[in-house]
Amino acid sequence: MQPETHYAKSGDVHIAYQVVGEGELDLVWIPSLAHHVELSWENPPVARALAQLAELGRLVVFDKRGTGMSDRVSNETLEMRMDDIRAVMDAVGSERAVVCALGEGGPLAMLFAATYPERTEGLVLINSTPCLVRSAEFPWLPPRGEQEQRIEGIVRSWGDPGRQDMLLAASSPDMSEDERRIFARVLRLSVSPGAMRDYMRMNLDVDVRAVLSSIKVPTLVLQRKGSTSPTLDVRLGRYLVEHIRGARLVELPGRNFAPAVGDDQERLFAELARFCAEIRSGEWEPVEPDRMLATVLFTDIVGSSEQAATLGDRAWRELLERHHDLVRMKLVHFRGREVDTAGDGFFASFDGPARAIRCGCAIAEAMPELGLHVRVGLHTGECELVDGKVAGIAVHTGARVAAHAEPGEVLVSSTVKDLVAGSGIAFRERGTH
Repeated sequence: MQPETHYAKSGDVHIAYQVVGEGELDLVWIPSLAHHVELSWENPPVARALAQLAELGRLVVFDKRGTGMSDRVSNETLEMRMDDIRAVMDAVGSERAVVCALGEGGPLAMLFAATYPERTEGLVLINSTPCLVRSAEFPWLPPRGEQEQRIEGIVRSWGDPGRQDMLLAASSPDMSEDERRIFARVLRLSVSPGAMRDYMRMNLDVDVRAVLSSIKVPTLVLQRKGSTSPTLDVRLGRYLVEHIRGARLVELPGRNFAPAVGDDQERLFAELARFCAEIRSGEWEPVEPDRMLATVLFTDIVGSSEQAATLGDRAWRELLERHHDLVRMKLVHFRGREVDTAGDGFFASFDGPARAIRCGCAIAEAMPELGLHVRVGLHTGECELVDGKVAGIAVHTGARVAAHAEPGEVLVSSTVKDLVAGSGIAFRERGTH
């Protein structure tokens, strides 16, 4: 019998989810591209994978915002999708879970594990990659132009069963013709071609390489090495385990992207079962609770000494109080956490870089009404937790970024920029420092 579909509220967005199976371990499944919590059970390769995952514990599956039975939305970022995962976990009463991701669902899972280690029991990455566009580290990946052409080809195939069949056969050659036909139908009913194009284009801007060293949870990387697709190259799996501390790589001989397709699928799920058993038994090194990924924000009033001398102590103190009230109001609105206030500057932390940028912009734009201008700087990195407050090199980096900002400017590190794909936030290059 098909599981019941429920809804979790993530902000104003309704996220459709199902719970399958039971056990002492929770697993959250992040599929590649689109998913439909009800129709996917009619899709043989997906249904087989979900059924085998449900044998390992209590499986939580959900439709990404904009797809399946979840609300249609026009803007999507990784931090919004992290909010969706937390909303679903809260709805099912799951404090910690093994997060399993396939393909381009991997960067979301990696960012979640680094940002919320206290909620991540373990991390499983299947045929995944930290980025999709060619760079010096990944010369075998297609250049952006080629990836954009590929996306347009996928969109054009939406109403052409023959082209969709050819694309599915290329990614999972051992899938039967009937399975490909059903798979294509479920995909078409899960997401519109325009929404798929926008989502895939957004993923071209995603790059979580800078996040990998901040992942401190048990991690299993499963990579099939028989595929001819450059985005499934086994070197991607090797890169992940080289940069995620303690991660284990299992290279499988298969050539299929879909986990439950191919002669090696039994071994793939056996490795998953072994990983989950090791977590339950405590064989993996426990997570470091005193370290996490965070975005830090620093503000500083421009020319504060001169203004204080001009206004006098009492007037300056009153103006500073209004400044502090305004900054704190913006921090509350954008879910920032005030860490410290030193004189005329603020230091705050966020669990999402796009929210931090928008908060910084809101602060900078509001200051002229007080007759003030501020510099704002942001950086995302691994932070130490000292007495509940973030500290460490990432914090010092954020302060240095702020020091380079011009009056009224919000300056961010390249790491921050790489994590806000899909936000609609525009950037201007400010050089290397």
